[in-house]
Amino acid sequence: MENETIQLQPNPVNESQQYNPISVGEWIITTIILAIPIVGIIMLFVWGFRSNTQPSKANWAKAALIMMGIGIVLSFLFFGTMLGIIGAIVQ
Repeated sequence: MENETIQLQPNPVNESQQYNPISVGEWIITTIILAIPIVGIIMLFVWGFRSNTQPSKANWAKAALIMMGIGIVLSFLFFGTMLGIIGAIVQ
């Protein structure tokens, strides 16, 4: 067997974008901002779709928006069904 030289390929990940986890303090501030009625919803869109937001926070904001949308749809279905039942009983 001949000696074979193995050449390692450079890592294709852009090294200038290192992963920095979000600190506990930043998550606490995020939660406080979400507690403000209109501002919280606007900030979910900003964090979810702005290009310079950390990927973990952007994914979390998108998931929160999806869950909020599902909750709104289910609420409309539930209250629509209840109003239909009440309307049928009253008639």
